[in-house]
Amino acid sequence: MSIRVNPEVQKALDEGRPVIALESTIISHGMPYPQNVETANKVEQIIRDHGCVPATVGIVDGVGVVGLNKEEIEEMGKRGHSIPKVSRRDLPIVMAEKSWGATTVATTMILASKAGVEFFVTGGIGGVHRGAQETFDISADLEELQNTNVTVICAGAKAILDLRLTMEVLETKGVPVLGYQTEDLPAFYCRKNSDGLKVDYAVKDPEDAARIVKAKRDLGLTGGILITNPIPEEYAMDNAVIDKVIADAIKEMDEKGIHGKECTPFLLAKVAEITGGNSLNANIHLVFNNAAVGSEIAKAYSKL
Repeated sequence: MSIRVNPEVQKALDEGRPVIALESTIISHGMPYPQNVETANKVEQIIRDHGCVPATVGIVDGVGVVGLNKEEIEEMGKRGHSIPKVSRRDLPIVMAEKSWGATTVATTMILASKAGVEFFVTGGIGGVHRGAQETFDISADLEELQNTNVTVICAGAKAILDLRLTMEVLETKGVPVLGYQTEDLPAFYCRKNSDGLKVDYAVKDPEDAARIVKAKRDLGLTGGILITNPIPEEYAMDNAVIDKVIADAIKEMDEKGIHGKECTPFLLAKVAEITGGNSLNANIHLVFNNAAVGSEIAKAYSKL
């Protein structure tokens, strides 16, 4: 596999300093230009401010890049939806065609792992879609969490998903789901989920989380760890409101016959439209918060 690691990232890895991977789908598909680029740069700056090195992951001319430079992030933002979302199944095609690609959670984990990056910060992971009993629509992110040695810090699975079934699949695949200073599973826009779901273990601080990551690696257990971090209180949305909005968005999606990897971008855009942009603002700030918490965990891990 053709991979290019940014020299700054490689130097940090060689010196044992903490590196944080970031996905690029949030740039190409998450929000409009130039807000997408501004957000991506702000997340990188938060990571630097917390003493870590950011490594935004993407595919440029068929090469997997761990640590996109400023120009590449700008180009990714400008091209937007014209750049395909690349999951595991798409990776060989995009690389063979020497195309640009925006990495999902799954592909970011793959490339980060191959470069030796342990920690990855994102907004929310994919999971089991509502109605998956009929559609079998289950994100490849869950397979990657089972098989790839990367720790993912997020605000839970995306709120548009079936969180109960997502947790069941994660349990089956042996993926520890931790809550950062919470016993409740966060639900992306909301600090708690509507179903009363709990995480496997509540970690009290970055050192606590880092010790669990190290214990899994020392045991030689394959796969990732999911650390869920609730959205800050001031940006959290009401569960009843967001549940109604998502239900309406899913109904419209079904009526239009949208399925597969187009579901998530459609639903997130529709939710943002219905909430008057409040959900997008919440999304941005939960990513900022995850970047700060993820950096502190990575720093604690680097000292073990």
